[in-house]
Amino acid sequence: MAKIRLKDISTRAPQKLNKESIKKETQKLKFRLEELQNLMFAESKHAILIILQGMDASGKDGAIRYVFEVVNPMGCRVISFKTPTQLELKHDFLWRIHQHTPEKGLIHIFNRSHYEDVLIQRVHQWVNDKTIAQRFDHINNFERLLTQSGVEILKFYLHISKDEQLVRLNERMSDKTKMWKYNEDDLKEREYWDDYMKAYEDAFENCAEVPWHIIPADQNWYKEYLIAKKVVETLDGLNMKFPGLKPHGNT
Repeated sequence: MAKIRLKDISTRAPQKLNKESIKKETQKLKFRLEELQNLMFAESKHAILIILQGMDASGKDGAIRYVFEVVNPMGCRVISFKTPTQLELKHDFLWRIHQHTPEKGLIHIFNRSHYEDVLIQRVHQWVNDKTIAQRFDHINNFERLLTQSGVEILKFYLHISKDEQLVRLNERMSDKTKMWKYNEDDLKEREYWDDYMKAYEDAFENCAEVPWHIIPADQNWYKEYLIAKKVVETLDGLNMKFPGLKPHGNT
């Protein structure tokens, strides 16, 4: 597999695409997602783990809110991974992750994930390169375990440009509906942009057994379409069926 170079991948939709047409297609995909999620919940033979990674303001929250708004809340859970707590720091780095993996029949969405431990910690040199290499191995084994246990893993990197990120961060300081998202550390992290790009590229290269999907994220309508399309394709590929009536006497 060729090494992914983020600078060579556009953060925008192809110019030939029509925004309104794509938004209509996304709506159709969302209706299909609702049907398939209900089917998966009923069958209870598969689980879906969706991992969303990306720089600050790349649109992770918006993707979750818009793409999955049609899904039955009984069958979907969102987990956001923030700075580890003192308890979490007393365990291995995957301890807090593993306890939130989905059971059969459910979709779990990780807003950030175990990849933070090979990204921010590497960029700020809180751990050494040997530890990062070991963590790559642990992540591969962890994802292999989940896959072999019937969990379909979808890993999305929301690929936003540095210029678009600045526009969105500035909106958080001027738009009262977005001020709650403002964190002064976000602007500080921009100073490490090139280091983050390298850290992401190395993660893509070293943890590729479950493939990554690089999602252009400068335009929300295109980002949402691509995520919805991949999720629906994955669920469709499971060839699920509604279970029949249970034999008499079973509960």
